[in-house]
This record gives sequence, structure tokens and C-alpha cells, in this order.
Amino acid sequence: MEGEENLSYESLRQDNIDKNGEYELRQTSTVEERRDEQPQNVRNNKKLTLWHKPIIHTVLLSLIVILQVGILCLLLAHMSTRDTGTYSGANSGLPDFNEWANGVVSKVNSNVTRSLPDFNEWANGVSQNTFQLFQDNTNFTELDKQILQTTRDSGQKLFNIVNTLSNIQDTSTSTAGVVDDILIMVKELLVVHNISSPLPSSCKQVKDKNPNSPSGIYILGTANGNSLYYTYCNMEELCGSGGGWTRLAYLDMNDSTINCPSGFRLYQSGGVRACGRPVTSSGSCVSVQFLSHGISYSQVCGRVTGYQYFTSDAVDPAHGSNHNNLNGDYVDGVSITRGSPRQHVWTLMAGYSDSLSNLWACPCNNGSKVSVQSFIGNNYFCESGNTGSGASLTLYTSDPLWDGQGCGSLESPCCNVPGIPWFHRDYGNTTTTDYIELRVCCDQGTHDEDVTLSYYEIYVK
Repeated sequence: MEGEENLSYESLRQDNIDKNGEYELRQTSTVEERRDEQPQNVRNNKKLTLWHKPIIHTVLLSLIVILQVGILCLLLAHMSTRDTGTYSGANSGLPDFNEWANGVVSKVNSNVTRSLPDFNEWANGVSQNTFQLFQDNTNFTELDKQILQTTRDSGQKLFNIVNTLSNIQDTSTSTAGVVDDILIMVKELLVVHNISSPLPSSCKQVKDKNPNSPSGIYILGTANGNSLYYTYCNMEELCGSGGGWTRLAYLDMNDSTINCPSGFRLYQSGGVRACGRPVTSSGSCVSVQFLSHGISYSQVCGRVTGYQYFTSDAVDPAHGSNHNNLNGDYVDGVSITRGSPRQHVWTLMAGYSDSLSNLWACPCNNGSKVSVQSFIGNNYFCESGNTGSGASLTLYTSDPLWDGQGCGSLESPCCNVPGIPWFHRDYGNTTTTDYIELRVCCDQGTHDEDVTLSYYEIYVK
């Protein structure tokens, strides 16, 4: 029987079709000869059957599709009746984007200090959050369309982030770019869900919520909830006070990709980069301000490192008319104030020489003959980078200022003050949201003296 079937199949493959549409066989087996003897009406019925088979298949498939569409409609109707919540209902069922955003930043921070984070895990988290959102709001409204579009856009941003991180070389510029992309994604998602600011507004709030939070970069929301920003949180003890410090200001000119603040002039000497006043023929100040983002703080903690240029002479009253004017060039050095009108926080002075005790030298030098202004009090540091009795037209890069090191015998008390290099102001129960201002001032022109900045970081809590 099997042989007969094979023979028939092989024979059919050799068929030719004549002009009348009938099969003409080149070779016929015994079985095929018997088929030729079948009545003509039976053969015609088989042709009709073959002709109708495609139509029958089409009808059956159409019925199956209609049945599936009906089932889908029933499912959608069931889901829509299960949850008819509108936009507010979607908000109430949102995943915890606060926790998710903190997780993203923690991973970015680990990338900066160690290795790339597991972005597969992060992407899975995004997918899970989106899935949960649709479970909580199955009414396909404009909100859902917006969520879908935002998710697609976020997916493209994620792709760009992964590509950037794949090529990262621990440069601050590329790291900042990655964090900016993540911030944009988070902000878009928060706007979609009409969340004003679920994020903490200060590092202190992060610390209070999770005491084990590590130091690192965090996404915070401004106190008024209008915007987001990222900053470094110091979760360790600083200036004798526990963690939760929010960094408002940061500059490190050892990083060649960093520029001086706007309005400052770049000094370069032997590989050292620093920022001073623009060229001027008389006393002046150059300023940069740092917003508090609405943080209510009662403490300020920070440190500044800089270099002396030529003949800076601390608070010698012999030059200019602003010696007792906090708003003027009252010091050869750095003035840190808060708010408007200015309230003094700290002054960092640059003395003429660490081997002198005259009016040009630091007021903390042994035998000093100069006193500080009343609005300064004891809230100051003073050092000199010059070890000789005369001064040179140079940037004294061998002895950085206000680091508590390299003080000569007369200047030793200046390096032994409490806290140095960190300055600290504690206002007790008095809180403020004032911005912080940092000014570099000198009471003579840049041809005669200047003070420069190479590093600073300022925190509030």
C-alpha cells in the first residue's frame, strides 16, 4: 500500500496540463489507470470540492477572529468596570518613584566611584513600575497615552545613558551629563503623574528618613516643589555635627575640565590653576552666589583653599576706604556672607608674610599689631604663602592658604585654630533660607596684589 501511494505521488509530479485543463499523464501506474475508469460525474464533484476548500477555510478563520475579538472586548469591558478611577485615581496607585529615584542616583554614584551599575536591573524596575501603573488604571484615557509616550521617550534616554556610561572615563563632565539625563527622565515621569515633589528637599530629610543613607549624589526637590536638582550629600559627621549636610557650593580647579566661576580670572602657574579678580587698577571684589533651594538651615560648614599673589596684606587699614564696610573690599582674601543685606559668615585672609608681625601680617601671628574688624570677630582664618620678608610678583603655589599647614614660627597660632581647614557657624534655633555669597576681595589693584581660589565646598544643615 505504501508503495502504491509513493508511486501515485511521483506520477502526479510528472503530469502535464493540456489546453482543456485536464491532466495528461506521461506514466501511469495500475492504480492510476483504475482512476481513469471512474465515472465522469465523480471526477467533476472532486473538482468542485477542491474549488470550495479555500472559501471554507477563509470562513472558518474569519469566525475564529470574530470570536477572539469578542473575547477581547469582554475582557476590556470587565477591566474598565473593575476600575473607573480618573486621573486622581492613577496618582493614588502610583509606584514609589521617590524610592526608585534614590536608587537610580545611588547606582550613578557607585559608577562614579567604582564600576557601572546594573542597568538591566534598573530597566526591569522601570518596566515593573509601568506595569503596576496600568494595573491600577486600566481606563485608557489621555493620561495613559501620555504615559505610553513618556515611557517610549524614557526608553530612548535610557539607551543614551547606557551608551554614555559604556564609554565613561571618570570625567566630571560626562558624569554630569549622565545625571542630567536621569534627572530629565525622573522629572518627566513626575510631571505626568502630577506629583509636585515627592523627593526630599534637603540631605537632612534623606538622613532622617533613612539613617543608613551613604554620602553621595542625591536628587532633591526645591522646597517650593517647582523643580528638581542634584547635589552631594555628606551623611557623615562634619564640623562636629552629625550627617545630613547639603552641599551648596563646590569648586575644584585641579580638575582641568572645570572653569572659574563667571566673572573670575584664571591664573595658571606650574600646573596650578586658580581663580582671582579680573584685571583692575584699584580695590575690588568679584562675587559668586549659591542658592539654598529653599532649605531652612541653622548651620554653615565649609572649607576654602587658595593662593597668595604678590603683596596681599590681610586687613591692613592703610589702603582704601572700606576697611569697616562689610559690603566693600574690607579684606585681602575671601569674604563669605549670607543673604541681603549681607550678614558675615566667615573671612579668609591672606597675610603678607608668615615671618612678620607688622600691620601687613595676619592678625593671628605672634606679636601682631593689627586687629580684626568687629563684624568679623573670631570667625576668620589667616595664612600667608610667602616665607620671606619681601614679596615677589608671583603666585605662591608652594604653600596653599587656609589648609592649616606650612605655618612658620610666627604664624603657628594661625594653623592651630579649632576646626581648620573647616569653618563652622551655628546659629542655634535661628534658621534661614538665605543664599550664600563668596567674594574674593583686595583693597588694591591686581598689579599689586590678589588672592585666588583653587578649591571650595560649602554645606548647610
